[in-house]
Amino acid sequence: MQNSVVLVTGASDGIGFVCAQNIAARGAKVILVGRDERKCADAVATIRNSTDNGKVSFQVADLSLLRDLRALAGRILDKHGHIDVLLNNAGGFYRQRRITAEGLEYTFALNHMGYFVLTDLLLPALKQSNQGRIVNVASRAHRNGTVNFQDLQGQHSYAGWPAYCQSKLMNVMFTYAQARRLTNTPITVNSLHPGFVRSKFGHNNPGFAGLTVRLSQILFAISPEAGAKTPLHLACAPELADSSGQYYEKCQAVISSPESLDTAAQERLWQLSAELAGSIP
Repeated sequence: MQNSVVLVTGASDGIGFVCAQNIAARGAKVILVGRDERKCADAVATIRNSTDNGKVSFQVADLSLLRDLRALAGRILDKHGHIDVLLNNAGGFYRQRRITAEGLEYTFALNHMGYFVLTDLLLPALKQSNQGRIVNVASRAHRNGTVNFQDLQGQHSYAGWPAYCQSKLMNVMFTYAQARRLTNTPITVNSLHPGFVRSKFGHNNPGFAGLTVRLSQILFAISPEAGAKTPLHLACAPELADSSGQYYEKCQAVISSPESLDTAAQERLWQLSAELAGSIP
């Protein structure tokens, strides 16, 4: 990873932070992306001090907003001639339906459109790498998901957990569709389940939902260091240079859910996402 350029979203804490720190320790130039400038600055300072790597920086962006995604990509492309690894990690669980300033449902916007749009915008830089990698953090929860093409954003019926599961299914489907489009290029793309990680995931939810997440993490969750193992494997392992279009759990390629393997549904989701991205200024 020496002198590689690596972009990690959702990197101010949790497994994103652990991944950024680990990759920085290998000598890479690491760019952290997060919403909170102070948290990002603190994370960068911690990583620089712990790794003695001064090539760690951050960018602030709300990845639920297409305008922020476009501005972020513009800044990255202006500053870096190539990107070797894009680690799409930012995401969240929202019990109550929320709408972004651009009119998208928040879970769909952050967990799916954030990956879809940022990856597309950074492809020119990834293609300049000798072996670019796109790593999409999904979840085993995708196995409980169903893509409701008649109500993708829960306008008519919304529940937080099904919306989250649908978004993680979209991550896996997007990975497969993207891999087909990157055939015969130096870029690979894979998705993964990191495990149920003890982090701030879900803590934003008020009342019983937030309490349930916290309690479940205390009882059952693994550490961020353990959760970072699979994304780090996909980002860094030299033996995966030719692995693309795969879904991983515990650092092993496994078969994802039957619905995620539906090529026609993957292409339908891709088309709808592209149309939606193009419709928002």
